[in-house]
Amino acid sequence: MQMDFPGLDRFDRAILTALAENGRMSVADLARRIGLSKSPTQARLRRLEADGIIAGYRALLDPIRLGLDHVAFVEVRLNDTREAALAAFNAAVRRIGEIEQVHLIAGNFDYLMKVRTRSMGEYRIVLAEKISTLPHVSNTSTYVAMQAVKEGGPLGPLENVT
Repeated sequence: MQMDFPGLDRFDRAILTALAENGRMSVADLARRIGLSKSPTQARLRRLEADGIIAGYRALLDPIRLGLDHVAFVEVRLNDTREAALAAFNAAVRRIGEIEQVHLIAGNFDYLMKVRTRSMGEYRIVLAEKISTLPHVSNTSTYVAMQAVKEGGPLGPLENVT
């Protein structure tokens, strides 16, 4: 798949790919990997951070090793989709730790959530006590994931991106 990212050349893409694989890489190691000296690599890195392309650095936790191997996707329909209702729902949903992702959807339902818990029993409680009580929720539909086939970074390696 070819995608164009204006303002990003092959060195910028190589920096992003390397840091996506190892965000703790030193600037010296990064420079060696992409084939530039340390100073221009550092300048590019600072620019990518300042431009918000690199939004931050964090540890990636393995949810399976943490016992959070039950994943459910939840379709949520609201009884009110005016801006105030959406804002109230959005604010409330951000406070539920078990909800890993939430997306406003153009389709037959309003939101799609990814919910991660330890078990079906724990999910049932989260659904009943937290999700179903969110502002303006009229109904939900749950789909339980049996296996994660692909997860991770949204863009993958950027080396082949033009």
